[in-house]
Amino acid sequence: MVLLENDSFLTELTRLFQKCRSSGSVVITLKKYDGRTKPTPRKGNPETFEPSDNKCLIRASEGKKKISTVVNTKEVIKFQMAYPTS
Repeated sequence: MVLLENDSFLTELTRLFQKCRSSGSVVITLKKYDGRTKPTPRKGNPETFEPSDNKCLIRASEGKKKISTVVNTKEVIKFQMAYPTS
């Protein structure tokens, strides 16, 4: 999976939509993202992790092509306004 900047993600998402216009589908998922890159341990010494702010992980996939981006809380409105135009 490729992690892209927000603008690059929207550009690639537009390409995926155009590719799948005649046949196929694009799956988009949204998930709360706290910045962790490793799963939390079940036992032992759990590391204390305080996220600085909430983020949203957005993924899009079409067949074998997968892209993703992370949107900060400060940029959510800007991203939402740009999303319908892609």
